[in-house]
Amino acid sequence: MAADLLDYLIIGAGPAGLQLAQELGAAGHAYLVLESGSAPGTFFSRYPRHRQLISINKVHTGTDDPELNLRMDWNSLLSPDNDLLFTRYSERYFPKADDMLRYLSDYAKHFELRVDYGTTATRVSKRGETFEIQDDRGRTHRARRLIVATGVSKPYTAPIPGIELAERYETVPVDPRDFTDQRVLIIGKGNSAMETADSLVETAAVIHVAGPGSVKMAWRTHYVGHLRAVNNNFLDTYQLKSQNAILDGTVVSVEREDNGPFTIRFAFSRANELVKEIRYDRVIACTGFRFDPAIFDDGCRPALVHKDRFPKITSAYEVENVPGMYVAGTITQPRDFKRGTSGFIHGFRYGVRALHNILQQRYHQVPWPAVNVPGTPEAITDAVLTRVNRSSGLYQQFGMLGDVVLRPGDGDARYLEEVPVDFVRDGGLGDHAHDVLIVTLEYGPDHDKVDPFDVTVARVAQDDAERALDAAYLHPVVRLYRDGGLVATHHVAENLENEWNRPAHHGPLTAFLTAHAPAALAAR
Repeated sequence: MAADLLDYLIIGAGPAGLQLAQELGAAGHAYLVLESGSAPGTFFSRYPRHRQLISINKVHTGTDDPELNLRMDWNSLLSPDNDLLFTRYSERYFPKADDMLRYLSDYAKHFELRVDYGTTATRVSKRGETFEIQDDRGRTHRARRLIVATGVSKPYTAPIPGIELAERYETVPVDPRDFTDQRVLIIGKGNSAMETADSLVETAAVIHVAGPGSVKMAWRTHYVGHLRAVNNNFLDTYQLKSQNAILDGTVVSVEREDNGPFTIRFAFSRANELVKEIRYDRVIACTGFRFDPAIFDDGCRPALVHKDRFPKITSAYEVENVPGMYVAGTITQPRDFKRGTSGFIHGFRYGVRALHNILQQRYHQVPWPAVNVPGTPEAITDAVLTRVNRSSGLYQQFGMLGDVVLRPGDGDARYLEEVPVDFVRDGGLGDHAHDVLIVTLEYGPDHDKVDPFDVTVARVAQDDAERALDAAYLHPVVRLYRDGGLVATHHVAENLENEWNRPAHHGPLTAFLTAHAPAALAAR
Protein backbone atom coordinates (compact mmCIF):
# COMPACT_ATOMS: atom_id res chain seq x y z
CA MET A 1 0.00 0.00 0.00
CA ALA A 2 1.45 3.36 -1.03
CA ALA A 3 2.19 5.80 1.76
CA ASP A 4 0.20 9.03 1.90
CA LEU A 5 1.90 11.90 0.13
CA LEU A 6 3.05 14.46 2.68
CA ASP A 7 3.56 18.11 1.94
CA TYR A 8 6.77 18.04 3.99
CA LEU A 9 8.94 15.48 5.71
CA ILE A 10 11.52 16.74 8.20
CA ILE A 11 14.51 14.62 9.19
CA GLY A 12 15.61 15.56 12.69
CA ALA A 13 13.74 16.76 15.80
CA GLY A 14 16.38 19.15 17.05
CA PRO A 15 15.58 22.83 17.66
CA ALA A 16 15.24 23.68 13.95
CA GLY A 17 13.11 20.65 13.09
CA LEU A 18 10.75 21.32 15.99
CA GLN A 19 10.25 25.00 15.22
CA LEU A 20 9.64 24.34 11.53
CA ALA A 21 7.19 21.57 12.40
CA GLN A 22 5.25 23.99 14.59
CA GLU A 23 5.11 26.56 11.80
CA LEU A 24 4.10 24.05 9.12
CA GLY A 25 1.43 22.57 11.36
CA ALA A 26 0.01 25.99 12.22
CA ALA A 27 -0.24 26.73 8.49
CA GLY A 28 -2.25 23.55 7.96
CA HIS A 29 0.30 21.53 5.99
CA ALA A 30 0.66 17.76 6.16
CA TYR A 31 4.07 17.03 7.67
CA LEU A 32 5.98 14.41 9.64
CA VAL A 33 9.25 14.54 11.58
CA LEU A 34 11.54 11.50 11.82
CA GLU A 35 13.85 11.46 14.84
CA SER A 36 16.33 8.69 15.57
CA GLY A 37 16.46 9.45 19.28
CA SER A 38 13.84 8.66 21.89
CA ALA A 39 13.18 12.36 22.54
CA PRO A 40 13.87 15.73 20.90
CA GLY A 41 17.36 17.18 20.77
CA THR A 42 19.45 14.01 20.63
CA PHE A 43 22.61 16.06 20.00
CA PHE A 44 22.23 17.76 23.39
CA SER A 45 22.01 14.41 25.15
CA ARG A 46 25.72 13.98 24.34
CA TYR A 47 27.13 17.45 23.72
CA PRO A 48 28.78 19.46 24.97
CA ARG A 49 30.62 16.67 26.77
CA HIS A 50 31.02 18.65 29.99
CA ARG A 51 27.35 19.68 29.83
CA GLN A 52 27.71 23.46 29.99
CA LEU A 53 26.20 25.35 27.07
CA ILE A 54 27.92 28.47 25.80
CA SER A 55 24.71 30.06 24.55
CA ILE A 56 23.67 33.11 26.54
CA ASN A 57 20.65 32.86 28.82
CA LYS A 58 20.14 36.32 30.31
CA VAL A 59 16.96 36.19 32.36
CA HIS A 60 17.05 39.64 33.99
CA THR A 61 17.15 42.27 31.25
CA GLY A 62 15.22 45.13 32.83
CA THR A 63 12.46 44.98 30.21
CA ASP A 64 9.31 42.96 29.66
CA ASP A 65 9.43 43.47 25.88
CA PRO A 66 9.55 39.89 24.52
CA GLU A 67 11.24 40.97 21.29
CA LEU A 68 14.04 42.79 23.08
CA ASN A 69 14.46 39.92 25.52
CA LEU A 70 15.19 37.54 22.64
CA ARG A 71 18.33 39.55 21.97
CA MET A 72 19.70 38.19 25.26
CA ASP A 73 18.04 34.78 25.11
CA TRP A 74 20.04 32.55 22.77
CA ASN A 75 18.16 29.31 23.44
CA SER A 76 14.43 29.86 23.02
CA LEU A 77 12.66 28.79 19.85
CA LEU A 78 10.18 31.09 18.13
CA SER A 79 6.53 30.28 18.61
CA PRO A 80 3.12 31.94 19.11
CA ASP A 81 3.42 31.32 22.86
CA ASN A 82 5.52 34.07 24.43
CA ASP A 83 5.58 32.13 27.70
CA LEU A 84 7.25 29.04 26.21
CA LEU A 85 10.77 30.35 26.72
CA PHE A 86 14.02 28.71 27.73
CA THR A 87 14.52 31.42 30.36
CA ARG A 88 11.82 29.65 32.40
CA TYR A 89 14.02 26.55 32.61
CA SER A 90 17.24 27.99 33.99
CA GLU A 91 18.57 31.22 35.45
CA ARG A 92 22.18 30.35 34.71
CA TYR A 93 23.89 32.65 32.22
CA PHE A 94 25.51 29.55 30.70
CA PRO A 95 22.91 26.83 31.34
CA LYS A 96 23.25 23.07 31.36
CA ALA A 97 22.54 20.90 28.33
CA ASP A 98 19.96 18.91 30.30
CA ASP A 99 17.90 22.08 30.66
CA MET A 100 17.82 22.30 26.86
CA LEU A 101 16.57 18.71 26.64
CA ARG A 102 13.70 19.48 29.04
CA TYR A 103 12.80 22.62 27.12
CA LEU A 104 12.75 20.92 23.71
CA SER A 105 10.64 18.05 25.06
CA ASP A 106 8.07 20.48 26.48
CA TYR A 107 8.05 22.48 23.23
CA ALA A 108 7.20 19.36 21.22
CA LYS A 109 4.48 18.30 23.67
CA HIS A 110 2.97 21.78 23.96
CA PHE A 111 2.32 22.00 20.23
CA GLU A 112 1.55 18.29 19.84
CA LEU A 113 4.05 17.99 17.04
CA ARG A 114 3.93 14.97 14.72
CA VAL A 115 7.26 13.32 15.51
CA ASP A 116 8.10 9.64 15.10
CA TYR A 117 10.76 9.05 17.74
CA GLY A 118 13.13 6.10 17.64
CA THR A 119 12.94 6.21 13.87
CA THR A 120 16.02 6.55 11.69
CA ALA A 121 15.85 7.57 8.04
CA THR A 122 18.05 5.00 6.30
CA ARG A 123 17.68 5.90 2.63
CA VAL A 124 16.49 8.94 0.70
CA SER A 125 15.72 8.82 -3.00
CA LYS A 126 13.74 10.92 -5.44
CA ARG A 127 11.31 9.76 -8.07
CA GLY A 128 10.32 12.59 -10.34
CA GLU A 129 9.18 15.41 -8.03
CA THR A 130 8.55 13.14 -5.04
CA PHE A 131 10.98 12.19 -2.29
CA GLU A 132 10.89 8.67 -0.88
CA ILE A 133 12.34 8.16 2.57
CA GLN A 134 12.84 4.67 3.98
CA ASP A 135 13.22 4.19 7.72
CA ASP A 136 14.62 1.46 9.94
CA ARG A 137 11.11 0.25 10.76
CA GLY A 138 10.58 -0.89 7.19
CA ARG A 139 8.33 1.97 6.15
CA THR A 140 8.56 4.23 3.12
CA HIS A 141 7.43 7.85 3.44
CA ARG A 142 6.59 10.01 0.44
CA ALA A 143 6.82 13.80 0.45
CA ARG A 144 6.68 16.67 -2.02
CA ARG A 145 9.41 18.51 -0.15
CA LEU A 146 12.14 17.27 2.15
CA ILE A 147 13.64 19.32 4.99
CA VAL A 148 16.99 18.10 6.32
CA ALA A 149 17.48 19.25 9.91
CA THR A 150 19.97 16.63 11.06
CA GLY A 151 22.67 19.03 12.17
CA VAL A 152 26.32 18.01 12.06
CA SER A 153 26.02 14.46 13.30
CA LYS A 154 29.31 12.98 12.10
CA PRO A 155 32.77 13.78 13.51
CA TYR A 156 35.09 15.61 11.14
CA THR A 157 38.39 13.77 10.83
CA ALA A 158 41.37 15.97 10.06
CA PRO A 159 43.63 14.61 7.26
CA ILE A 160 46.52 13.65 9.57
CA PRO A 161 48.36 10.33 9.16
CA GLY A 162 47.66 8.23 12.25
CA ILE A 163 44.79 10.40 13.50
CA GLU A 164 42.73 7.23 13.96
CA LEU A 165 45.00 6.35 16.91
CA ALA A 166 43.84 9.37 18.88
CA GLU A 167 40.90 9.47 21.24
CA ARG A 168 38.04 11.67 20.08
CA TYR A 169 36.10 14.46 21.74
CA GLU A 170 32.84 12.56 21.40
CA THR A 171 34.08 9.45 23.27
CA VAL A 172 37.02 10.50 25.48
CA PRO A 173 36.41 10.04 29.23
CA VAL A 174 35.20 13.24 30.93
CA ASP A 175 36.42 12.35 34.42
CA PRO A 176 39.59 14.46 34.84
CA ARG A 177 41.02 11.93 37.30
CA ASP A 178 41.50 9.61 34.33
CA PHE A 179 44.33 11.95 33.18
CA THR A 180 46.17 12.40 36.46
CA ASP A 181 49.88 13.23 35.96
CA GLN A 182 49.68 12.54 32.23
CA ARG A 183 51.02 14.52 29.28
CA VAL A 184 48.07 15.32 27.00
CA LEU A 185 47.91 16.69 23.45
CA ILE A 186 44.62 18.15 22.24
CA ILE A 187 44.33 18.64 18.48
CA GLY A 188 42.11 21.62 17.66
CA LYS A 189 41.77 25.19 18.91
CA GLY A 190 38.01 25.65 19.06
CA ASN A 191 35.56 25.56 21.93
CA SER A 192 35.47 21.78 22.21
CA ALA A 193 39.26 21.67 22.45
CA MET A 194 39.43 24.41 25.08
CA GLU A 195 36.47 22.97 26.99
CA THR A 196 38.39 19.70 27.18
CA ALA A 197 41.65 21.43 28.15
CA ASP A 198 39.96 23.45 30.91
CA SER A 199 38.54 20.28 32.42
CA LEU A 200 42.03 18.74 32.73
CA VAL A 201 43.93 21.70 34.21
CA GLU A 202 43.72 20.39 37.79
CA THR A 203 44.86 16.83 37.05
CA ALA A 204 47.02 16.56 33.91
CA ALA A 205 50.75 17.18 34.24
CA VAL A 206 51.12 18.87 30.83
CA ILE A 207 48.46 19.98 28.35
CA HIS A 208 49.31 21.14 24.83
CA VAL A 209 46.61 22.45 22.49
CA ALA A 210 47.69 22.37 18.86
CA GLY A 211 46.50 23.57 15.47
CA PRO A 212 47.66 25.46 12.38
CA GLY A 213 45.53 28.56 12.83
CA SER A 214 45.66 31.30 15.43
CA VAL A 215 43.32 31.20 18.40
CA LYS A 216 40.46 33.56 17.52
CA MET A 217 38.48 35.16 20.32
CA ALA A 218 34.75 35.57 19.79
CA TRP A 219 34.72 38.91 21.63
CA ARG A 220 36.98 40.29 18.91
CA THR A 221 35.67 38.62 15.74
CA HIS A 222 31.98 38.69 16.81
CA TYR A 223 31.68 35.14 15.50
CA VAL A 224 30.32 33.20 18.47
CA GLY A 225 31.77 29.94 17.18
CA HIS A 226 35.27 31.22 17.87
CA LEU A 227 36.74 30.74 21.32
CA ARG A 228 34.39 32.00 24.02
CA ALA A 229 35.65 33.56 27.22
CA VAL A 230 33.86 30.91 29.29
CA ASN A 231 36.22 28.32 27.78
CA ASN A 232 39.47 30.29 27.79
CA ASN A 233 40.80 29.80 31.33
CA PHE A 234 43.40 27.50 29.78
CA LEU A 235 45.03 30.52 28.10
CA ASP A 236 45.96 31.89 31.51
CA THR A 237 47.75 28.67 32.42
CA TYR A 238 49.79 28.95 29.22
CA GLN A 239 50.79 32.59 29.47
CA LEU A 240 51.48 32.35 33.22
CA LYS A 241 53.81 29.38 32.67
CA SER A 242 51.90 26.55 34.34
CA GLN A 243 53.30 23.69 32.19
CA ASN A 244 50.61 24.15 29.53
CA ALA A 245 51.02 25.58 26.02
CA ILE A 246 49.38 26.51 22.73
CA LEU A 247 51.30 24.99 19.81
CA ASP A 248 50.99 26.95 16.57
CA GLY A 249 51.62 24.71 13.59
CA THR A 250 50.68 21.43 11.95
CA VAL A 251 50.49 17.93 13.36
CA VAL A 252 52.44 16.04 10.69
CA SER A 253 51.75 12.56 12.04
CA VAL A 254 50.51 10.58 15.03
CA GLU A 255 52.45 7.41 15.83
CA ARG A 256 52.27 4.84 18.60
CA GLU A 257 53.94 1.49 19.23
CA ASP A 258 51.81 -1.10 21.02
CA ASN A 259 50.20 0.68 23.99
CA GLY A 260 53.14 2.96 24.71
CA PRO A 261 53.38 6.74 24.52
CA PHE A 262 52.40 8.62 21.40
CA THR A 263 55.04 10.22 19.22
CA ILE A 264 53.81 13.36 17.51
CA ARG A 265 55.73 14.96 14.67
CA PHE A 266 54.87 18.65 14.76
CA ALA A 267 55.83 21.44 12.34
CA PHE A 268 56.02 24.79 14.18
CA SER A 269 54.67 27.81 12.28
CA ARG A 270 56.72 30.24 14.34
CA ALA A 271 60.00 28.39 13.72
CA ASN A 272 60.09 28.18 9.92
CA GLU A 273 58.16 24.90 9.95
CA LEU A 274 60.79 23.20 12.14
CA VAL A 275 59.61 19.63 12.72
CA LYS A 276 60.01 18.32 16.24
CA GLU A 277 59.02 15.00 17.82
CA ILE A 278 57.09 15.31 21.08
CA ARG A 279 55.84 12.46 23.28
CA TYR A 280 52.48 12.30 25.03
CA ASP A 281 50.54 9.81 27.13
CA ARG A 282 47.20 10.76 25.55
CA VAL A 283 46.14 12.42 22.30
CA ILE A 284 42.60 13.79 21.88
CA ALA A 285 41.18 14.96 18.54
CA CYS A 286 38.75 17.88 18.95
CA THR A 287 38.42 18.74 15.26
CA GLY A 288 34.69 19.35 15.00
CA PHE A 289 31.74 17.79 13.23
CA ARG A 290 30.27 17.54 9.76
CA PHE A 291 27.04 16.84 7.94
CA ASP A 292 26.52 13.16 7.12
CA PRO A 293 25.24 12.58 3.54
CA ALA A 294 25.37 8.76 3.70
CA ILE A 295 21.60 8.16 3.52
CA PHE A 296 21.10 9.99 0.22
CA ASP A 297 21.03 8.13 -3.11
CA ASP A 298 23.29 9.36 -5.88
CA GLY A 299 20.34 11.00 -7.61
CA CYS A 300 19.63 13.30 -4.67
CA ARG A 301 22.87 13.51 -2.72
CA PRO A 302 23.64 17.10 -1.73
CA ALA A 303 26.79 18.70 -3.09
CA LEU A 304 29.13 19.61 -0.23
CA VAL A 305 31.26 22.65 0.64
CA HIS A 306 33.85 23.69 3.24
CA LYS A 307 35.96 20.54 3.19
CA ASP A 308 32.80 18.50 2.55
CA ARG A 309 31.42 19.42 5.96
CA PHE A 310 28.15 21.09 4.88
CA PRO A 311 25.58 20.90 2.07
CA LYS A 312 25.80 23.56 -0.60
CA ILE A 313 22.63 25.65 -0.42
CA THR A 314 21.03 28.60 -2.15
CA SER A 315 19.84 31.85 -0.61
CA ALA A 316 16.45 30.14 -0.19
CA TYR A 317 18.00 27.38 2.00
CA GLU A 318 17.45 24.91 -0.84
CA VAL A 319 20.10 22.31 -1.63
CA GLU A 320 21.68 23.69 -4.76
CA ASN A 321 21.73 20.47 -6.78
CA VAL A 322 18.49 18.88 -5.46
CA PRO A 323 15.34 20.92 -6.15
CA GLY A 324 12.73 20.53 -3.42
CA MET A 325 15.27 19.57 -0.73
CA TYR A 326 15.80 22.25 1.91
CA VAL A 327 17.91 22.45 5.04
CA ALA A 328 17.23 24.00 8.43
CA GLY A 329 19.29 24.61 11.52
CA THR A 330 23.04 24.55 11.98
CA ILE A 331 23.69 23.17 8.49
CA THR A 332 22.51 26.48 7.01
CA GLN A 333 25.78 28.06 8.17
CA PRO A 334 27.50 27.94 4.74
CA ARG A 335 25.51 31.11 4.03
CA ASP A 336 27.57 33.03 6.64
CA PHE A 337 30.35 30.55 7.37
CA LYS A 338 32.46 31.66 10.34
CA ARG A 339 31.00 35.16 10.06
CA GLY A 340 27.46 35.05 11.41
CA THR A 341 25.08 33.10 13.61
CA SER A 342 23.34 30.62 11.29
CA GLY A 343 25.12 27.74 13.00
CA PHE A 344 23.51 28.53 16.37
CA ILE A 345 19.98 28.53 17.78
CA HIS A 346 19.85 32.29 18.30
CA GLY A 347 20.61 32.72 14.60
CA PHE A 348 18.96 29.83 12.80
CA ARG A 349 15.63 30.21 14.61
CA TYR A 350 15.11 33.28 12.41
CA GLY A 351 16.40 31.38 9.39
CA VAL A 352 13.76 28.72 10.07
CA ARG A 353 11.05 31.35 10.13
CA ALA A 354 12.40 32.80 6.89
CA LEU A 355 12.45 29.33 5.33
CA HIS A 356 8.81 28.85 6.28
CA ASN A 357 7.91 32.14 4.60
CA ILE A 358 9.84 31.07 1.50
CA LEU A 359 7.97 27.75 1.37
CA GLN A 360 4.66 29.53 1.85
CA GLN A 361 5.45 31.88 -1.01
CA ARG A 362 6.83 29.25 -3.40
CA TYR A 363 4.34 26.45 -2.97
CA HIS A 364 1.20 27.86 -1.36
CA GLN A 365 0.84 31.30 -2.97
CA VAL A 366 1.11 33.05 0.39
CA PRO A 367 3.09 36.29 0.01
CA TRP A 368 5.76 37.28 2.49
CA PRO A 369 4.05 38.92 5.49
CA ALA A 370 4.03 42.68 5.04
CA VAL A 371 2.41 45.86 6.26
CA ASN A 372 1.76 49.13 4.46
CA VAL A 373 3.58 52.27 5.54
CA PRO A 374 3.21 55.75 4.07
CA GLY A 375 5.78 56.25 1.33
CA THR A 376 7.23 59.51 2.65
CA PRO A 377 10.86 59.79 3.77
CA GLU A 378 9.75 60.68 7.29
CA ALA A 379 7.36 57.73 7.62
CA ILE A 380 9.86 55.24 6.23
CA THR A 381 12.55 56.59 8.56
CA ASP A 382 10.20 56.14 11.53
CA ALA A 383 9.38 52.57 10.46
CA VAL A 384 13.03 51.64 9.96
CA LEU A 385 14.28 53.09 13.24
CA THR A 386 11.39 51.59 15.18
CA ARG A 387 12.33 48.16 13.84
CA VAL A 388 16.08 48.36 14.40
CA ASN A 389 15.47 49.50 17.97
CA ARG A 390 13.47 46.34 18.79
CA SER A 391 14.07 43.58 16.25
CA SER A 392 15.81 40.50 17.60
CA GLY A 393 16.03 38.88 14.15
CA LEU A 394 18.04 41.71 12.58
CA TYR A 395 20.12 41.94 15.75
CA GLN A 396 21.00 38.24 15.85
CA GLN A 397 21.28 37.56 12.10
CA PHE A 398 23.36 40.65 11.41
CA GLY A 399 24.07 41.18 7.74
CA MET A 400 22.10 38.06 6.80
CA LEU A 401 18.48 39.06 7.31
CA GLY A 402 17.14 42.44 6.34
CA ASP A 403 13.90 44.34 6.49
CA VAL A 404 12.74 45.22 2.98
CA VAL A 405 10.77 48.25 1.86
CA LEU A 406 9.21 47.70 -1.56
CA ARG A 407 8.17 50.51 -3.92
CA PRO A 408 8.88 53.42 -1.54
CA GLY A 409 7.99 55.95 -4.27
CA ASP A 410 4.74 54.39 -5.51
CA GLY A 411 1.98 55.25 -3.05
CA ASP A 412 2.15 53.33 0.20
CA ALA A 413 5.28 51.24 0.61
CA ARG A 414 5.25 47.57 1.59
CA TYR A 415 7.37 46.74 4.64
CA LEU A 416 8.61 43.13 4.92
CA GLU A 417 10.52 41.88 7.96
CA GLU A 418 13.58 39.65 8.20
CA VAL A 419 14.07 38.51 4.62
CA PRO A 420 17.39 36.83 3.70
CA VAL A 421 19.35 39.60 2.01
CA ASP A 422 20.79 37.34 -0.69
CA PHE A 423 17.30 35.97 -1.38
CA VAL A 424 16.15 39.51 -2.18
CA ARG A 425 19.20 40.15 -4.38
CA ASP A 426 18.60 36.87 -6.19
CA GLY A 427 15.08 38.00 -7.13
CA GLY A 428 13.26 35.90 -4.54
CA LEU A 429 10.62 38.58 -3.99
CA GLY A 430 9.87 38.90 -7.69
CA ASP A 431 10.01 41.97 -9.89
CA HIS A 432 12.96 44.27 -9.14
CA ALA A 433 11.85 47.00 -11.55
CA HIS A 434 10.84 49.14 -8.58
CA ASP A 435 13.07 50.65 -5.93
CA VAL A 436 13.90 48.43 -2.95
CA LEU A 437 15.33 49.42 0.42
CA ILE A 438 17.14 46.76 2.44
CA VAL A 439 17.75 47.47 6.12
CA THR A 440 20.29 45.44 8.08
CA LEU A 441 22.29 45.61 11.27
CA GLU A 442 26.00 45.12 10.57
CA TYR A 443 29.44 45.44 12.06
CA GLY A 444 32.00 47.56 10.25
CA PRO A 445 34.05 45.77 7.54
CA ASP A 446 37.24 45.75 9.67
CA HIS A 447 35.61 45.15 13.04
CA ASP A 448 37.64 42.00 13.68
CA LYS A 449 40.87 43.99 13.38
CA VAL A 450 39.91 46.40 16.16
CA ASP A 451 40.90 45.53 19.73
CA PRO A 452 37.86 46.72 21.70
CA PHE A 453 39.92 46.95 24.90
CA ASP A 454 42.75 49.09 23.49
CA VAL A 455 42.06 52.59 24.81
CA THR A 456 44.77 54.11 22.59
CA VAL A 457 42.89 53.31 19.40
CA ALA A 458 40.77 56.17 18.08
CA ARG A 459 37.16 55.17 17.55
CA VAL A 460 34.02 56.71 16.17
CA ALA A 461 32.06 58.38 18.95
CA GLN A 462 28.54 57.13 19.50
CA ASP A 463 25.86 59.04 17.63
CA ASP A 464 28.53 60.58 15.35
CA ALA A 465 26.49 60.83 12.16
CA GLU A 466 29.31 62.32 10.07
CA ARG A 467 31.60 59.32 10.67
CA ALA A 468 28.93 56.60 10.76
CA LEU A 469 30.52 54.94 7.71
CA ASP A 470 33.65 54.22 9.78
CA ALA A 471 31.83 52.62 12.71
CA ALA A 472 33.18 49.19 13.73
CA TYR A 473 30.37 48.28 16.11
CA LEU A 474 26.89 47.01 15.24
CA HIS A 475 24.78 49.68 13.55
CA PRO A 476 21.97 49.97 10.97
CA VAL A 477 22.80 50.08 7.28
CA VAL A 478 20.22 51.12 4.68
CA ARG A 479 20.81 50.32 1.01
CA LEU A 480 18.75 51.48 -1.95
CA TYR A 481 18.56 49.22 -5.00
CA ARG A 482 17.10 50.26 -8.33
CA ASP A 483 16.44 47.74 -11.11
CA GLY A 484 18.47 45.22 -9.12
CA GLY A 485 21.56 47.44 -8.81
CA LEU A 486 22.89 49.17 -5.71
CA VAL A 487 22.30 52.93 -5.96
CA ALA A 488 23.25 54.31 -2.55
CA THR A 489 24.12 53.26 1.01
CA HIS A 490 23.50 55.02 4.31
CA HIS A 491 25.08 54.09 7.67
CA VAL A 492 23.19 55.10 10.79
CA ALA A 493 25.50 56.25 13.59
CA GLU A 494 26.35 53.55 16.14
CA ASN A 495 25.04 53.78 19.67
CA LEU A 496 26.44 52.13 22.79
CA GLU A 497 23.08 50.74 23.91
CA ASN A 498 21.72 50.06 20.42
CA GLU A 499 19.10 52.77 20.70
CA TRP A 500 18.80 54.62 17.41
CA ASN A 501 16.23 57.22 18.35
CA ARG A 502 18.13 60.51 18.44
CA PRO A 503 18.23 63.39 15.93
CA ALA A 504 21.67 62.13 14.83
CA HIS A 505 19.92 58.98 13.61
CA HIS A 506 16.60 60.28 12.34
CA GLY A 507 17.65 63.42 10.45
CA PRO A 508 20.45 61.95 8.28
CA LEU A 509 18.34 58.93 7.31
CA THR A 510 15.41 61.12 6.29
CA ALA A 511 17.78 63.28 4.24
CA PHE A 512 19.25 60.18 2.58
CA LEU A 513 15.82 58.92 1.58
CA THR A 514 14.80 62.33 0.30
CA ALA A 515 17.94 62.66 -1.80
CA HIS A 516 18.12 59.15 -3.26
CA ALA A 517 14.58 57.82 -3.43
CA PRO A 518 12.47 58.45 -6.56
CA ALA A 519 11.45 61.94 -7.56
CA ALA A 520 7.84 61.16 -6.69
CA LEU A 521 8.91 60.40 -3.12
CA ALA A 522 11.29 63.34 -2.74
CA ALA A 523 8.61 65.79 -3.90
CA ARG A 524 6.16 64.89 -1.13
